[in-house]
Amino acid sequence: MNIFVVNAGSSSIKYQLFKMPHEKPVCSGLLERIGLEGSAITHKVFKGNAEKVIKKSIELPDHEAGLQEVARLLTDKQTGVIQNPEEIEVVGHRVVHGGESFAATVVINAEVKEEIRKLFPLAPLHNPANYMGIEVAEKIFTKAKQVAVFDTAFHQTMPEKAFRFAIPQSFYTDFRIRVYGFHGTSHKYVSEQAAKYLYNPKAKIISIHLGNGCSMAAVDAGKSIDTSMGFGPLSGLIMGTRSGDIDASVIFHLVDELGYDIEQVKVLLNKRSGMHGLTAFSDMRDISKAIAEGDKQSDLAYDMYAYRIKKYIGSYAAILNGLDAIVFTAGVGENDANIRMRICSNMDFLGIELHEGKNNLRSGVIREINGRTSRVKILVIPTNEELEIAQQCFELLCNLKHQV
Repeated sequence: MNIFVVNAGSSSIKYQLFKMPHEKPVCSGLLERIGLEGSAITHKVFKGNAEKVIKKSIELPDHEAGLQEVARLLTDKQTGVIQNPEEIEVVGHRVVHGGESFAATVVINAEVKEEIRKLFPLAPLHNPANYMGIEVAEKIFTKAKQVAVFDTAFHQTMPEKAFRFAIPQSFYTDFRIRVYGFHGTSHKYVSEQAAKYLYNPKAKIISIHLGNGCSMAAVDAGKSIDTSMGFGPLSGLIMGTRSGDIDASVIFHLVDELGYDIEQVKVLLNKRSGMHGLTAFSDMRDISKAIAEGDKQSDLAYDMYAYRIKKYIGSYAAILNGLDAIVFTAGVGENDANIRMRICSNMDFLGIELHEGKNNLRSGVIREINGRTSRVKILVIPTNEELEIAQQCFELLCNLKHQV
């Protein structure tokens, strides 16, 4: 089954083509700066162990022009992997926010599209772009079923005591203000990989997704029971440019005493805070370099980042009533040995003991970095959201065929 996975942003599109049930993509790519000057495409084709990379600087006025160019590359006589866009059987779309309407992957129809539109206010930076990707894919891949995979769906198993806020009942019943959580596709993928690695489908796992955006999830027997991001993606951990958890009184003070308007507060907490606010860098590689050069503020920021994560590990171990493994994933989680060391140090009371040598090794596959006597496995698992989307699409379509 040819499954084309699309992750559409406001000015970018990431994509991969899978011939399921094979888990390795046959091609992947990135469209950048759509609708802006300097737009470009990077397209990779995988054959056996060989990789061919095609890079183009090309005018891309909109998403439709971008996906039309991808369709040309997919069917190119020299490097193409299909002969006709009609060979694409499924287009799997990452949709960030599914609200309470979607707890599972669905085939997209008019009603699904309308629900996604209704959720625009809850994810104004993401859902409109995801929706645009659906509309464009429908025009280009006319024979394909369009399928939506929601970032929030994995967290719909949280109990009400975890997802409700302590504000008047009407804000939930009338406006659905609650914890939704994000990065669900990544948390689902790595926690399932961890459970397989442990040979324990009932494993109690804390997954730690650390990229520019950061979140954690408490996973019990494959189900999310709590997560650090909330109504939006601002709460929880310290991130690249987001503050994470902050006393709401700070916001009142900014507005009432320092003269900020609400839009300025939004920009401050989302785009000028986090590691960027503390160090002037949002990329952890730049911060690591500054630490190596003796910058004390960057060193403090690293400690703050790790400290927040340690607090969540403790609270999630409590609600799980036990812990079999913690999992590090995404760009920072997979590659930053120093931050993993700071997070796992002085955690022996919880049975978390890091092995320094293993931690400093690099690998593109799942690996243990805990010491021999550690009661809790410490795993590094590369996330693969595109493969998870393809697998969910494949499973859904196979089930639908069996029902016919």
